[in-house]
Amino acid sequence: MNPKICSRCSIDSTVAGVRFDPSGECNFCKMHDELDRAYPLNEKGRENFEHLMGTIRENSRDKPYDCVVGISGGRDSTYTLYLLKKMGLRPLAVYFNDGFSNPVAGENMTRATKILNVDMRTITSDWRESKDLRIAFLKASTPDFGMPTDLGIAAALYGVAAKEKIRHVMIGQSFRTEGVCPLEWLYFEGKYLKQVHHLFGSVPLRPWKPEDPGFNLGLSEFCYYAFIKRIKTILPLYYIEYNRTDVDEILSRELGWINTGAHYYDDLYQSLMTYILRVKFGIDRRLFNYAALVRSGQMTRKEAIERTHKIYSIEDPKVIQLCIKRLGLTPEEFDEIMALEPKTFKDYRTNYNFLVKIKYLIKITTYLHIVPKSTYMKYFEFC
Repeated sequence: MNPKICSRCSIDSTVAGVRFDPSGECNFCKMHDELDRAYPLNEKGRENFEHLMGTIRENSRDKPYDCVVGISGGRDSTYTLYLLKKMGLRPLAVYFNDGFSNPVAGENMTRATKILNVDMRTITSDWRESKDLRIAFLKASTPDFGMPTDLGIAAALYGVAAKEKIRHVMIGQSFRTEGVCPLEWLYFEGKYLKQVHHLFGSVPLRPWKPEDPGFNLGLSEFCYYAFIKRIKTILPLYYIEYNRTDVDEILSRELGWINTGAHYYDDLYQSLMTYILRVKFGIDRRLFNYAALVRSGQMTRKEAIERTHKIYSIEDPKVIQLCIKRLGLTPEEFDEIMALEPKTFKDYRTNYNFLVKIKYLIKITTYLHIVPKSTYMKYFEFC
């Protein structure tokens, strides 16, 4: 049977957690509208953003840096760095190297930080840990098998901020162009990582240190950064009109930025991830990415639907084989992983039930810029 498609965007019934109202509109559109009201693109929204940036500058005037910015060489993070410099901030760029960087993205970062006169720190993960975690999550057979890298990035940003006594971490993500990934497709939490590692990993993880957290970011570590070090998380692109075509032109002209070829492709491992998600789990992340572009008027609904009927260009067979080889997996071992029964984070021990019990406390933290509002909505309201 053909999947049901949202009457407003391009999300269909294959997306985990999707619900449709009587008019055929999906809950992801409802989430978009609530975020749009929280971060309006009007005079009031601009005033809020400028006030927030001014407060950050004022609070860090006696320090060498105003904020930490996670960068990857892709469009979103590069423009975030560019935007903050244009607003008079002194960002410290942080790149988390997990072993699969796209060389084009690396050149983008080098050029951007040099032209913008921004200091950059590269946090290189322990390859044995990183490789072991990747394989462990593949064996766990869940669609969020890329989560260890996401957690490693977050931990690296917190670690650098703690070391440099910086109280603001900036993330380059926009709900208007990227959307919000369904919870069952990407669950992010430290206890979950530790459980999967315990079951399927073989290389001991380094113990947590505040300034060198590695892949440790459970509730206790998060509370340390959020409430002891008082580090806040800001998503600047939520506050501005963010058009991908216009941004590409600006970055190309001002920073010599080169498009890596596809969204997420600043990381070559995404090629293998996209293939596994499609073949094993029947998942296409473009569904929520393109739906966001439809809602923001940057792609037609027809074009979004037509594009998802074709295999994504990011699935480069040569890169896929390179990734499998770099993981040290034989073709037979990879086939065994692909044949495992699909599961979700709910099949493993996590803190999710506890988080649900304290969700109203977590909601308060969204107003304090500790937990992004979109994260709260994803975990407890819309997905």
